[in-house]
Amino acid sequence: MYIHFITFGCKVNTYETACMTAEFEANGFTVTQDRSQADIFVINSCTVTSESDSKLRQTLRGLKRDFPNAIIVLTGCYPQAFPDEAKTECADIITGTKNRKAIVSLVSRYLDEKSPVFSVEPYLPRDSFEQLSAERVDGHTRAFMKIQDGCNSFCTYCIIPYSRGRIRSKPLAAIVSEAEQLAENGYREIVLVGINLAFYGAEYGLSLVDAVEAVSRINGIERIRLGSLEPERIKESDLIRLSAVKKFCPSFHLSLQSGCTRTLRAMNRRYTTEEYEELVNLIRRYFPDCGITTDVMAGFPDESEDDHLESVRFIEKIGFSDIHVFPYSPRKGTKAAEMENQIPAEVKKRRAAELAAAGRKCKQKFLQSLVGKEFPVLFEREKKDNIHHGYAPNYAHIKILTKYSEKSLRKMIFYVKIDRIGDDCCLGEITRSGSCPEENISNI
Repeated sequence: MYIHFITFGCKVNTYETACMTAEFEANGFTVTQDRSQADIFVINSCTVTSESDSKLRQTLRGLKRDFPNAIIVLTGCYPQAFPDEAKTECADIITGTKNRKAIVSLVSRYLDEKSPVFSVEPYLPRDSFEQLSAERVDGHTRAFMKIQDGCNSFCTYCIIPYSRGRIRSKPLAAIVSEAEQLAENGYREIVLVGINLAFYGAEYGLSLVDAVEAVSRINGIERIRLGSLEPERIKESDLIRLSAVKKFCPSFHLSLQSGCTRTLRAMNRRYTTEEYEELVNLIRRYFPDCGITTDVMAGFPDESEDDHLESVRFIEKIGFSDIHVFPYSPRKGTKAAEMENQIPAEVKKRRAAELAAAGRKCKQKFLQSLVGKEFPVLFEREKKDNIHHGYAPNYAHIKILTKYSEKSLRKMIFYVKIDRIGDDCCLGEITRSGSCPEENISNI
């Protein structure tokens, strides 16, 4: 039977879809990218915002309308957080984020019994990390590896602790085993991801740096990146250790949410803007050309105009290499949704635009600061419009023109000297190979 996956949400969901893909293929199913060919649709849901739930419902209704004979499987965060609501959706099989390995058996059960299947298991305080692995991610140069799940923070706007349970970590031995397989399959860069990644290893007395160091010792893996990080758990001693890992890519996505301490307290974030700035300064001390990106929320309940302007000024002061801005959206089941002084939609839209404008200025300054410098670049796409695309370790987007276009540079690393900036990118010339320094670049 042919199966088609639809994934909503974050890189963790992307990884979990790859894991489920492997499970189905190992059991004789064929994964297809062609919807018209599919006998089964698996929708891996996200429930971070009410808007994501609305998009999910539209997708489910559309699939039932366009493919009435197909089997619809709904999995992921939405049914885990809201199981009673999920029962009302037009899906034949409903399961959550726990026990993903059972998804194939649930489909087999449906095929045998021809009756709806509902299986959403609640998380328990002492649950362990579910051992899943993804040995490949089709179409990607870098591989994602989930090493941490769950969250204990209970930010007032966030449903994740209810959809993912408490923090738990993948054992180091399992990380090493999966990374070795990824290296054998040709991946040169691994991105370690998690729901609250900075808390990796807390239950074992380990830290995230232990995972980075373990992966760095694997032959064939040349780059290691980190997913989104909560700033309150990162210490200077961690940065010192990371700076000694030659394969570590200095791009840090430090979740901010607001540049106003009063708003951070209302969000139940566990740091102040002063502490955040101190961490950024520490990171830049050990990684001078690093990229620092973040998420910022506009229009959190009771955010005054002064609070908003303070957040804009903080973004400009930090000088992020990029930011993701989104207007606050009430999420049912969270404390913030019940707060007074909800901000009108038009005000949130304006504030989001002002935050984004500040972020764009910061990004251009960051890219300009790289001109004249040389970085190893992993090329990720086939040439398009006579341009090769890749990324420096600090995640700056690099483009080079096609004097090197006789063969694909995808999955290859070359040093590039930046000579100017373009729209949201740097432009430059290849100077030497990143893997074989003695290689003559005229041969590429």
